[in-house]
Order: sequence, then structure tokens, then C-alpha cells
Amino acid sequence: MPEKDVFHNAVKNALLKEGWIITHDPLFIQVGGIEMYVDIGAEKIIGAEKNGTKIAVEIKSFLSPSTIYEFHTALGQFMNYRLAIEEQRMDRILYLAVPVDTYKSFFMLPFIQSVIKRYQLNSIIYNVEEEVIVRWQE
Repeated sequence: MPEKDVFHNAVKNALLKEGWIITHDPLFIQVGGIEMYVDIGAEKIIGAEKNGTKIAVEIKSFLSPSTIYEFHTALGQFMNYRLAIEEQRMDRILYLAVPVDTYKSFFMLPFIQSVIKRYQLNSIIYNVEEEVIVRWQE
């Protein structure tokens, strides 16, 4: 099983504060002979008789000196996880969790915005210190 991201607990706590139930920590996916682990699986019940919303969250800290390198890695993981979730017919929406500072300084750059749009990258922007979700980006 892979190591947890540095900010794993901050994102987990932020989800809990918003009423999400952590169903998997991590979410195991096996497809085509490959085993993968998305950092968190969560569910939120919407009303007593409605189906809940289910999500999978890949958490990234973006602490290395090369933000673009980490972005390449994160994007590749996101695309592979999304395909695996689709192939397994898991009823989950995949999100990439990004620290708010990285979102403001890097994810808002025009080229990165183009990549996000082209590859339909859903993001959760989180505040590490306060352990809260600042924004859901779909």
C-alpha cells in the first residue's frame, strides 16, 4: 500500500467537517491486472430517500521544487484512476485535492487552466492549516 500524502489528514478532516463519510482510506481499485489506490473514498447522503454522492479523492501536496513535474504526475494518476473507476463501473466522481496556495499560484496559470479544461480535471482546493475545503472545482 502506498504512503499517505503529507496533507492526507488535513483533507480527510476537511471532508469530515463538510459532512462526508469516509468509506475507504485508501480506495482500492483492481483493473486489468493492475492494483491502484486512490487516497480517499467518501460518500455524502443527500436526503433520507435519495442516493448519496460518492467521490474518490487523490491528494497532492505540491511541495517539491518542481510544481510542473508534480502536476504531470498528478494528471497522469488522475487520468488512470478515472479510467479505472469507469471500467469498474464504480459510481464515484474523481477529484484531485490541491492546496489553496498551489491553486492560486500555479493552477490559475493560463496553460494549466487549458489543461484542466481539456482533461476535465475536478479539483478540491483545501486550506492545510484550517483543514477546510475552500472550493470545489468541476
